[in-house]
Amino acid sequence: MELIVECQKREAGSKPRALRRSGLIPANLYGHKGTESIALTLDAKIVERLLKRGAVNNTLIELNVSDIPWRGKTLLREVQTHPAKGSPYHLSFFAVAGHGDTDVEVPLHFEGEAIGVKLEGGILDTVITELQVRCAPENIPNAIEIDVSNLHVGESIHIEDLTLPEGVTSLIESSQIVVKVLDRAAGAEAEVAELEDTESEAAS
Repeated sequence: MELIVECQKREAGSKPRALRRSGLIPANLYGHKGTESIALTLDAKIVERLLKRGAVNNTLIELNVSDIPWRGKTLLREVQTHPAKGSPYHLSFFAVAGHGDTDVEVPLHFEGEAIGVKLEGGILDTVITELQVRCAPENIPNAIEIDVSNLHVGESIHIEDLTLPEGVTSLIESSQIVVKVLDRAAGAEAEVAELEDTESEAAS
């Protein structure tokens, strides 16, 4: 997925709080020209649409800064949100052109119903839901599909079992478990252990 976003250079001396009150969100662009950065502003409505359709470290964004002018492919690297309201108040973009392969996080989509769940009473345990990969910006996949329908109780899928698109390399150990099917008793024990750990951390 690639999005096109229009923005403007931020005026020198402008206050972030005043910008937000006027419906603008401050942002920064990095990597477009060595170590330099550009201070930007985006319309809050554009930011809202962007965050609905895009994701941090995954979606390729064509950023157009018309008043510099500068236009190029970027990744959204960081979204800072208001601690109380949860609304975005600052974005960071990174220009990817000329930097070769880039590291991104790609969501994992699990397809099918595991035999171990459907017929054997097991529980599907998704150990990781995102995969950190390295690839060229134009090869960033929207998601990686994983078919779990043939998994029995006690079986698992590892990183090394995944079929990645051409030009995409995993940055996680090949032995890492991605998803597994637990028998129901083991799943219940794991939930109890996790709850006990949480309560212990809260008490300490």
